[in-house]
Amino acid sequence: MSGKIGILGGTGPEGSGLAYRWARAGEEIVIGSRDAQRAEETAAQLRARIGGSAKISGADNVATASQCDVVVLTVPFAGCAGLLKQLKSVWKPGTVVIDTTVPLAATVGGAATRMLGVWQGSAAEQTKELLPAGVSLAAAFQNLGAELLSKDEAVDCDILVCSDDDRAKQIASELAGKIPGARALNGGKLENARIVESLTALLVGINIRYKVHSAGIRFTGLPITGQ
Repeated sequence: MSGKIGILGGTGPEGSGLAYRWARAGEEIVIGSRDAQRAEETAAQLRARIGGSAKISGADNVATASQCDVVVLTVPFAGCAGLLKQLKSVWKPGTVVIDTTVPLAATVGGAATRMLGVWQGSAAEQTKELLPAGVSLAAAFQNLGAELLSKDEAVDCDILVCSDDDRAKQIASELAGKIPGARALNGGKLENARIVESLTALLVGINIRYKVHSAGIRFTGLPITGQ
């Protein structure tokens, strides 16, 4: 795809994992963080790992959101609302936001196998409420673990993409397809993110019980493309 991909919270495990996978696929990535220096340090580490052709830079969250065509939200859920309020006036019209966040109780000191109640219904629906008009939203990548993303091997996971906007859904699906082994599936409307987000808590519990870090979700009986 054309244009820059910004990753807010890109210094964390999930954000840096997505940055690594997409930069390896040839995308131009901007790592976003509260601390621009930390963002650039993470970008430098990823450039060194991938090689000289990697197009990865670092910036603070405001600069990242203002310059990118696609912005991926990977900050912990507890910090999402505050960050989105801070960014409300900086988005470019036509920006696509992809929300990967999950309201796990662990974000406020609880168990990672439990969900927080969200007044809007889901983390993605809260994000939608806080985005200005002209910015579209898809929810995706909630069930793809950071440890899998950080490796070089193909993943074994379907990516459910939920959105009320066809363009946002298409872009999120294209990005899923750039991760070897991943398959994008049309998850329907944005409100279905309530279901998808809760699956993450289930996967955390499965990983704990089976002492693994790689549990994923696959749907059977579908066409190869999943579309």
